[in-house]
Amino acid sequence: MLAALRFIIDDGSSTAKKGSRETFDMDNEIRTNPTILVVEDVHETRDGIEKLLKVDGYRVVLARDERDGMERARRQCPDLILVSLAGTPSEVLICGQRIRESAAAGEAVPIVIFGFDEIPAGAEVAIGKNVHITHPDNFDQLRGFLSRLLRRVATAI
Repeated sequence: MLAALRFIIDDGSSTAKKGSRETFDMDNEIRTNPTILVVEDVHETRDGIEKLLKVDGYRVVLARDERDGMERARRQCPDLILVSLAGTPSEVLICGQRIRESAAAGEAVPIVIFGFDEIPAGAEVAIGKNVHITHPDNFDQLRGFLSRLLRRVATAI
């Protein structure tokens, strides 16, 4: 598989949504907006996150548990994995790492684990190789954090 350099550009066309972005590979294939795999075991939360991320122009792939997340990661090759599952922080961290491994994307794909009360509200903590735990105060904080991580990934490629 060609390891292509990707460039994120703003699409200035009049038909594009405000803030719409496309990824261009060196072989001129266009990838749509970054893909976020959301692994969340609460149906209502999963659906709410999907709607909010789609408004921001992301492609969203949903999974309800680790096994579903691994299957979807293999098929979709996400740009970021967002995980909120029941369990201890260490159990959820291991789930996130197994999901990323199943995508065969390596450590370049960030894992963001959220929803734990063990860290203070508003905190964003890097805990390993492109693995982060956050406890956002609101969706805007999560949105900003995901955007910063995806920009960092895009510039590193």
